[in-house]
Amino acid sequence: MLPLTTLDKLCLWHPFTPMRQWCADEHTPLMLVEGRGCTLRDQHGAEYLDGNASIWTNIHGHTHPAINAAIIAQLGKVAHTSFLGFTHEPAIRLAKELVDLLPESKISRAFFTDNGSTAIESAVRMALQYWKQNGRPERDTLIAFDRAYHGDTLGAASLGGIPLFKGSGNDFGYRVLTVPSLEALHALPEEEQSRTAAVIIEPLIQGAAGMRLWPQGMLKDLDSWCAENDVFLILDEVMTGFGRTGKMFACQHEGVVPDFLCLAKGLSGGYLPLAVTLTTEEVFEGFLGEPHEGRTFFYGHSFAGSQLGCAAALASLQVFHDEQVLEQLPSKIARLEERMGDLPGFRQCGMIAAITLDSADLSLGAQVCLAARKHGLLTRPIGNTIVLMPPLCVTLEEIDRMVVALRGAVEDVTGSPSAVV
Repeated sequence: MLPLTTLDKLCLWHPFTPMRQWCADEHTPLMLVEGRGCTLRDQHGAEYLDGNASIWTNIHGHTHPAINAAIIAQLGKVAHTSFLGFTHEPAIRLAKELVDLLPESKISRAFFTDNGSTAIESAVRMALQYWKQNGRPERDTLIAFDRAYHGDTLGAASLGGIPLFKGSGNDFGYRVLTVPSLEALHALPEEEQSRTAAVIIEPLIQGAAGMRLWPQGMLKDLDSWCAENDVFLILDEVMTGFGRTGKMFACQHEGVVPDFLCLAKGLSGGYLPLAVTLTTEEVFEGFLGEPHEGRTFFYGHSFAGSQLGCAAALASLQVFHDEQVLEQLPSKIARLEERMGDLPGFRQCGMIAAITLDSADLSLGAQVCLAARKHGLLTRPIGNTIVLMPPLCVTLEEIDRMVVALRGAVEDVTGSPSAVV
């Protein structure tokens, strides 16, 4: 039997990975085999702090006993049943708990899918179909923001403002207008505003754009513009949801409740593929009718509303309560700023922190992240932006170790621990 890493190079194709370099003889793939809390262990027994929460998904740490127990208990009943024309207890309970996270708001319905891209696809399709079958068919346009990233499925990718992530061509999908700012949105011609079905944004911070922060108050002003123009507001909280910004949802910082709230990644605690599009009774009622009227929302996925995923998500929400996760975040957020704030170019949004290397060589970020492994830290770059986004269970001592490792890696590669802008 060939070694597993050799079989990997022969049989696998990894996402977002330059495969020529990956398959090179001199490259040894890092195989992660075990995790506890914020620590991961590789095939050689080396340990690493999970500095990007396993691509921004893990919330309460790896192998959390409460989430493990919930999944095991559900496995003893049934792992998966179709959600198309059927229902089950974990999804019902989870929908109620998610709606209740936004008390006294217009959010009332949960539509389950399996990942962030499909949560976005659901919101966009709902918005466009709603206007088409409720007297405003001319509303066929979506507005997104420059440098946005909303996923990799065809419709979600058409909303993105980063050409690199659009694949072989950029002229596909929905009719989308991309604007750089709220001011540009206000300046749109009346004929474009009247065609707008929805505006979509990553609230407070754009992730794949390099952790680019929006100005304070921008989200509230955008919400007002949407209300004044009778346009749906879609919030992509796939990254920012579930405590990442210091509150359960980023929109709560500015008192905004959207028409569509898209959640994934941390929904199941980072354990299983699960996503949800939360929306309003107004939107829901716009799809009601007799079968022959064709008003049904004909969209869904085989593993939508997975029983295992819903069980994990319910357990994750219980952990938020039992371990007072949100209440413990202020000291951790402050520690990140204290330890990293002297690095020029540092920016932070809650438990999301980033620096940017000052170099025209866009491979420098990858070099630093590779060097960080020698210091016991795992993270991924966005170009030359290095992100620290640990699981929320991270301790103050682990934050200190992560930052020390990051500084050491930057110095290893650049010769200076402050080679950032």
